[in-house]
Amino acid sequence: MSKVEQLVVLGATGSIGLSTLDVVSRNPERFAVFALAAGKNAEQMAELCVAHQPKFAVMADQQAASALSNLLANSSCNTHVLAGVDAMCELAAHTDVDAVMSAIVGAAGLLPTLSAVEAGKKVLLANKESLVMSGQLFIDKVKQHGATLLPIDSEHNAIFQCMPASLQNASGLLADNGVSKILLTGSGGPFLKRDLSTLPSVTVAEAVAHPNWSMGQKISVDSATMMNKGLEFIEAKWLFNCCASDIEVVIHPQSIIHSMVQYQDGSVLAQMGNPDMRTPIAHALAFPERVDAGV
Repeated sequence: MSKVEQLVVLGATGSIGLSTLDVVSRNPERFAVFALAAGKNAEQMAELCVAHQPKFAVMADQQAASALSNLLANSSCNTHVLAGVDAMCELAAHTDVDAVMSAIVGAAGLLPTLSAVEAGKKVLLANKESLVMSGQLFIDKVKQHGATLLPIDSEHNAIFQCMPASLQNASGLLADNGVSKILLTGSGGPFLKRDLSTLPSVTVAEAVAHPNWSMGQKISVDSATMMNKGLEFIEAKWLFNCCASDIEVVIHPQSIIHSMVQYQDGSVLAQMGNPDMRTPIAHALAFPERVDAGV
């Protein structure tokens, strides 16, 4: 029987973090929560600490950490509360940790994610901004320290499943290794069929109301503007060692086909599934095995 993997969840109170903890709770024989990290939502973090009993919890600043400590003071939870990015980095690289879910939104996730990479951890990358910002530097760190990088974005996780590792790590262009192109799918977001003249008057509520996916506010807005697809295009370039000309964005409003890889012999491999982030999360957590995702 496989040992129980010790997991750090960076961005525990966000959409990806909560979905990760849902998958973990369905597979207690496989995964345990070593540490949780979040921003300033002490109330929700307290609930997660009681439910998952991590050894450590880290908040973004001392005020939030103090609030969390007070909330946990009279509970059955013995979690040690810390504060700040240095603590997040230290826990992401802890010797007892096997895997790190990188789900902090934006640039704030870069340093803890790099700490996990430099410690040679299995890194589940939901924080695409880390890779978009640092590009080749990030990939070089992964190779230098022997880390395992597994994509959580549904599109990149789909490409990962449709492309053998030997191709992903091959030198040179994808075309030199039998791949015609990567077909990166996108739903088009909530404004796909909206008259362009009405876009200046859209509301926040309309922008975050994605037709298929349940996501955090930032990525929902980025999806509505299609900025997210631009970030994913760059992410795919670095993850799969390819050029911009190797990637084609395909609008697929149903979000059932999560992405495809087209080969030079005419074959097209597609990964399909319900639009639920627990599927790619479960795939990456258990890789190369499979576990129940609750989907």
